[in-house]
Parts: sequence; structure tokens; C-alpha cells
Amino acid sequence: MKLGFLTACLPQWDLPTIASWAAGHDYQALEVAVWPGFGGRDFEAAHLPVATFGEREADATRGLFEQHALELSALAYYENNLHPDPGRREEIRTHLKHAIDTAHLLGVPYVGTFVGRDWTRPIAENVAEAERVFPELVEYAGESDVRIIIENCVMEGWHPDGYPGNLAYSPELWEWIFDLGLYLNWDPSHLTWIGIDPVETIAPYIDRIVHAQAKDVQLRPADRQRYGHFGPAVDRSANPWDMGWWRYRVPGLGQVDWSGIIDRLYEHGYTGTLSVEHEDPVWCGSPEKVTQGLEIAHRTLRPLIF
Repeated sequence: MKLGFLTACLPQWDLPTIASWAAGHDYQALEVAVWPGFGGRDFEAAHLPVATFGEREADATRGLFEQHALELSALAYYENNLHPDPGRREEIRTHLKHAIDTAHLLGVPYVGTFVGRDWTRPIAENVAEAERVFPELVEYAGESDVRIIIENCVMEGWHPDGYPGNLAYSPELWEWIFDLGLYLNWDPSHLTWIGIDPVETIAPYIDRIVHAQAKDVQLRPADRQRYGHFGPAVDRSANPWDMGWWRYRVPGLGQVDWSGIIDRLYEHGYTGTLSVEHEDPVWCGSPEKVTQGLEIAHRTLRPLIF
């Protein structure tokens, strides 16, 4: 198992700067963000120009990772592949294919994204639409020896009422997306706040957990007494991502049982990357604070990884 992090937390740094910092602070891998730009929402970044990526860029990127003895574990483009606007959906589809092409050039095995959801339609209709949309993308990736991995984030901010905006948040839905040829970028933080024990989801699905993210979550049960699991209902306009009773933290500052998780991953033969996804509102706001957060995560996780 290798310890890495998702580069989206440092959108204003270029990839050589991130790689140098990571290697100098005992990280072993990077999950590289490949959005077309940054600023559309928090925690997205453009660290490889996948839309124009060619052999020259591939040689430079391989050289960068070899120079710093780092692994490039996956490319990350987490967007809504079932977006209700046809034009926006086509933009996402096209960019996802660019990411797959880039992964192929670099020999990277995984490209991460979301299933997403058309929030104007019920789940049953979304399931039918995903069964139409994803086989072509899975086939396209497979022809390049790339697997599409889906993070099990709820993406509640995509739904006007705070309901799930990414139809991959529970084991029930994982079994469905596996039938479409998709794999998991497994993240325990989302499972924790929706009431699922993440440790108990590892053994049944280990064959499809090919990449894992390390993000913690801090729960405030007293506030949940006011809102319930779905968060504020009367006014969500200020911040649709604020559920009112929990927040993401870097590993070690929340309720996730990292010792139990890593032990269970080892028990069932996981040998992939554990990639810190830094979305902690306390340790953000500047590159200095973000990297301090990454150091906290490293101190928590590195002693558990052999």
C-alpha cells in the first residue's frame, strides 16, 4: 500500500511544485486533478492539460514522477456524467475521454469520476439513463487499458434539497455500478455520515476497491437533532454543501477509524494507493495551511502503512 494525496487541494500550485513537496514530505503517490480549470467549485484543479496532452507532455510527466520517485496513482475528474443540461453533459463526457486518453499515454490504470444524477428526475429514471450512458465510456476506457473508478461521495450539494446527487453512495448502488463495468475509489468519510460502517464494507467489495481515498469527517450529533440527516431544509441558499451537522476533516481529526480501516484493507489483500483527499475547512485558505493539513494526515496514516 502507498500513501498519496489528491492534488486538487492545491489548485494554484503547478504539478512540479506539488511533486517536489510530496516527495520531500514522505508521500509516495499523487492522484492528479485534471479539471479543465479551477474555481468552478472548491477542491478542483487543472494539473495536467488533458485536452491537449501528447507524447511530449507524457515524457515530461513521466520524467517528473521518476525524478521524485513518486507513483501517479490515478487521474481525477469528478463531475456529473448525468447532468440534466445536454450541452454540459457532453462537455463532461468529452473531457472525461481526454482524461482516459491521457491515462493511456502515461500508463495510469485509473480515471476517477462520479456517476452523478439528473436531479430533476427520480432515481429509477437516472438508473436507466446511466445504463445507457456508461457502457460506451467503460468500453472506451477498456480499449486503452484504463478503468473508470467512481468515488462514493453523496454530492448532496448538487441536489436542490440536499439529497444524493451521485448515485454511488451506498453498497446497494455499488452492486449496480459494478454491473456497468465500473470500479470504486472508496472513501470512508461519506459512508460514516450517512450511517454506514465503512470497515464492514471492505471485505464484501474488496475486488472492486482498486483505489481508496483518505478523508475524515467530524460529526455533531446535537446539531443533527435539529436538521436530521438531510441537513437544513428551509434555507440552503447560503451554502448548498453545508449540511449543518458534520464537516470534512483531514485524517486524524474526525471520527473515522483509520487503524481499523487500514488493518481491514491489509487483511483482504489491498495493495493500492490510499490517497488523502484534503477538504478540511480548518486547514485551508492558503497553500501553507493546506500543506500543514497534509502533514497532519501524514502523521496519522504513515505509521499504519508498511
